[in-house]
Amino acid sequence: MPVLPGAEPYRHEGGEVGVLLCHGFTGSPQSLRPWAEHHAAHGLTVSLPLLPGHGTRWEDMQVTGWQDWYAEVDRELRLLAGRCSQVFVAGLSMGGALALRLAARHGGRVRGVVLVNPANKVHGLSAYALPVARHLVRTTKGIASDIAKEGAAELGYDRVPLHAAHSLRVFLRRLDGELPQVTQPLLLLRSAQDHVVPAADSARVLSRVSSMDVTEVVLEQSYHVATLDQDADRIFEESLAFLGRLAPSLGKEGTATGG
Repeated sequence: MPVLPGAEPYRHEGGEVGVLLCHGFTGSPQSLRPWAEHHAAHGLTVSLPLLPGHGTRWEDMQVTGWQDWYAEVDRELRLLAGRCSQVFVAGLSMGGALALRLAARHGGRVRGVVLVNPANKVHGLSAYALPVARHLVRTTKGIASDIAKEGAAELGYDRVPLHAAHSLRVFLRRLDGELPQVTQPLLLLRSAQDHVVPAADSARVLSRVSSMDVTEVVLEQSYHVATLDQDADRIFEESLAFLGRLAPSLGKEGTATGG
């Protein structure tokens, strides 16, 4: 299936500091594209991949699982690490969970982690029914476009395939046990109002990681997809400042252009 217009992956060749951005469950690179372009404009090398099964139609996602999604970002991290002297990982929602696993498993190859409304658990009684329900019902209603900003929209599926949702639940449970292996500096930005991922998920992440350098920022004017919402500029500025503090060479190589 062709990729939906706007859902294409994004890459930019910049300087020696690289950042890998991971989009969320049933979403696409479109939700992080402004963030990626902002960092590219400030001289970073940027990778924003399209996760398998995403950005086309939900039927394609039904036959993928967390191993496929993680393998894609793992591959991109290895490519970035071969190109850059310092690499950061960042993500929205499930993308934040993928970024955390990269940090846990790659150790010193990852310089720091930026999370926006990271997912830690599939909530509700329905989560416990997923192992059986996924064989009886193919999909449930979508979760895309939880955005406060008037006129803004996320390019994501209007249905959630239950086989994929079950795989996400398995992944998040596995990741929770790996969080103590995360030792890198961490910036976590969470929305005060989020109708997809509750604040408890961010609190759980912060309580489980072993990072000593931790910053939490509350976004007062945004919902779940904060990277397209009213606090987007703050996310871009806070994350760039975080990267610049940990990678002082950032910005000394001149401003990059193009994409």
